[in-house]
Amino acid sequence: MSPELQKQHEHMDSYIMIEHLKCMFEGRARQERFDISKALYVCKLGDRDPVGPHVLKMIGYMEYLGTMGSAIGPEAQIDLILQSLNKNYAQFVMNYNMNEIDKTLMELLAMLKTIDINIQKASPAPIMMVNKGSAKGKGKWKGKKRMGSKSVAAHKTAPKHALKPGGGVAKGDTCH
Repeated sequence: MSPELQKQHEHMDSYIMIEHLKCMFEGRARQERFDISKALYVCKLGDRDPVGPHVLKMIGYMEYLGTMGSAIGPEAQIDLILQSLNKNYAQFVMNYNMNEIDKTLMELLAMLKTIDINIQKASPAPIMMVNKGSAKGKGKWKGKKRMGSKSVAAHKTAPKHALKPGGGVAKGDTCH
């Protein structure tokens, strides 16, 4: 207790002193409890975020609320963590609830880390997207259209060469 508070409460009996201290600090504690519970309830796991730090952060919020006198029951703690997971964990959550698995928070964390590793292995590699655009006169076009800068009419009049088999394959032989 600070010296200023000691001087204020020097001549009070214990009950009045406790009531006075409650009045002084209760408002601040209420706001802090509200902020922590709000952070806990809106906590969601992102699609590419690792599950370990996310669950540890939630456990920290729940333990802090417990020290402030607003403890959350063990089943509700598990439910909060499972509800905060993203869609990649939907199968795990369904199995956890259907099989009525009863684990501690640390056991749940270990299970989720294992599932996280499997999800990362199974997720496809990022794909590069290419916009389909028009060539606008560049490059070669196949077929009867144009090649390079020649027009379609000039290409039609070009001599046609028949393709001949090469590499020792005769015309009647089967190619494998």
